[in-house]
Amino acid sequence: MVTTLDQVFREEWGRLVATLIGFLGDFDLAEEAAQEAFAIAADRWPRDGVPINPHAWLMRTARNRAVDRIRRDRALTSKLGSLAVPDRDEVSMAAPTFPDERLELIFTCCHPALAVEAQVALTLRALGGLTTGEIARAFLVPEPTMAQRLVRAKRKIKAARIPFRVPPAHLLRERLDAVLAVVYLIFNEGYGGREELAAEAIWLGRALTELIPDDPEVRGLLAMMLLHDSRRESRFRDGEIVLLGDQDRSRWSTEQIAALYGELARLTASPVVELNRAIAIAETEGPAAGLRIADGLGLDDFRYLHSTRAELLRRLGRTDEARDAYRRARELTDDGAERRFLERRLTELAP
Repeated sequence: MVTTLDQVFREEWGRLVATLIGFLGDFDLAEEAAQEAFAIAADRWPRDGVPINPHAWLMRTARNRAVDRIRRDRALTSKLGSLAVPDRDEVSMAAPTFPDERLELIFTCCHPALAVEAQVALTLRALGGLTTGEIARAFLVPEPTMAQRLVRAKRKIKAARIPFRVPPAHLLRERLDAVLAVVYLIFNEGYGGREELAAEAIWLGRALTELIPDDPEVRGLLAMMLLHDSRRESRFRDGEIVLLGDQDRSRWSTEQIAALYGELARLTASPVVELNRAIAIAETEGPAAGLRIADGLGLDDFRYLHSTRAELLRRLGRTDEARDAYRRARELTDDGAERRFLERRLTELAP
């Protein structure tokens, strides 16, 4: 049952929260109602069995909890009207403008009155069900900093009465950069092993190409995600990470990869891109060349900087320094497969 409930959570969280926000117009209330619905499911489903339509069951339960909360807050008259809409699973409705509530939520949250980082963080929280810590890692900031950003963004939504509604068609493009950033970061979080998030991002990418078929940025993002996802089977074996050197690289052009990363670093000035360039340089010019680049990057809270330095130091025979770098990387990761790999490396390098 735990596995079933976990699976339903992964599949339904984004749709549930997106629909609730549309009904309620309140970000916090929608999240709380969804959380309560899943808590009730965890209590009842082991005893009563999984309902035939889990989404409809969760939707009704969450909406009922929201109504109770609104009544307790003495705001029934102002908000109950939006709750009178029948379940979408139970009635025939006209085809929506958007292919799915999840894509609708992205455009709704990406309001230009909010900073782009706030737009992206809010949507990751609602749509992907990512924790504040996971979102903080995606932005390379401490968790308390991200928590404050989320709180400020929600307060601004309430204070400015920013509406939770889809913008007209001619305004979609002004929100597109933030929307693409959301989809990319969802995929990036899933790339480390959370297959459901990677699949969600690819689905959203395909939906975007249907909505805006002639935009090169949209098609470029989808192409990038599909390209990286096509390597999934080579990156993991029996749930464990397959190292870069152990993957089939017979069709790779390492010189070209380093040059492309160099051009991308010039365009973005991103230290993460520069770290990837350092890895490519290490493969072509040796670990010392890559280490020189990595040592100049200010990414102390980024676990991949330390795991990269550790690997390059190991190749150079600087074992003590490599152990310290592996330990720092282990401190910064909660991922099961990555953590197990780091622990194996530390065991191999034990004095």
